Amino acid sequence: MARVLGLDVGDRRIGVALSDPTGMLATPLAAIDRRAAQGGIETVARLARENEAAAIVVGMPVSLDGSVGPQAQAVQSFIAALNDVCPLPVHTVNEQYTSAEAERRLRDVGVEPSREPGRVDALAAAIILQEWLDAAPRGGSA
Repeated sequence: MARVLGLDVGDRRIGVALSDPTGMLATPLAAIDRRAAQGGIETVARLARENEAAAIVVGMPVSLDGSVGPQAQAVQSFIAALNDVCPLPVHTVNEQYTSAEAERRLRDVGVEPSREPGRVDALAAAIILQEWLDAAPRGGSA
């Protein structure tokens, strides 16, 4: 297995995580300010190249009833734009509650999430990626 990039795509920031080369462990990497990075597409593509990622996993904000709401449609549009500049396969994972889980984990170690929203986003991306890694078949490709 090769490295995989994980994304938590929000309106303001994109949380980014990266797997280890074995595909066992996801680690928070960065948070991209979408306004400063003109949507973040090129920055994500650059990070994927720099880290030799073989695939990208994106959290999909599916509604509680399973429907695709406005935020999920925005993420789908982001994925379509990413596919135009980055040839890697893109997988999606249901991201319900990942930001809340990231905030809880940060509070558990004494970090106030509201003071470091970028850390919340990067950790949420790591949670999304870890979920995908844990479900991925071993011995295959990304």
